[in-house]
Amino acid sequence: MDTSSHAAPSLDPRELRRVCGRYATGVAVIGACTPQQRPVGITVNSFASLSLAPPLILWSLARHSPNAGLFAPGAPFGVSILRAGHGELARRFATPSPDKFAGVGHRRCPHGVPYLDEALATLSCRVERADPVGDHLLIVGAVEAFTAGEGEPLVFYGGDFVRIAA
Repeated sequence: MDTSSHAAPSLDPRELRRVCGRYATGVAVIGACTPQQRPVGITVNSFASLSLAPPLILWSLARHSPNAGLFAPGAPFGVSILRAGHGELARRFATPSPDKFAGVGHRRCPHGVPYLDEALATLSCRVERADPVGDHLLIVGAVEAFTAGEGEPLVFYGGDFVRIAA
């Protein structure tokens, strides 16, 4: 199945990004490990629940990401859903750095992948599939365990972090 797509030449990618930015999203950090067991973290706002039976989530990662190879079928990964006020943490994991976890409270799940200590919720997953779609990998994760706390989520809207109005 060919899942590639081609944009019409008249569509401006920056304008499309601005338009899609009108949809508010939560923010999460995906944690994984290199073959040498070095923790890796990636900020995403493409996270979503896909299925309850079986329990599946999905998110996407740029195909050119240096970490794309870590998300082959069967590979473990963790999801840390960020709390309101964690904008700096989201920016940290969105910026290239050799050790994003240095000085950041975290723990390893049973599969060894990192979770952030202050996360609003966490999910322990394995890659069910990773399909190239356009310039991204669409990653479907099978949920194996999860935790949830109380509080407000970090929300991304219009290119910045915002608070939810009651």
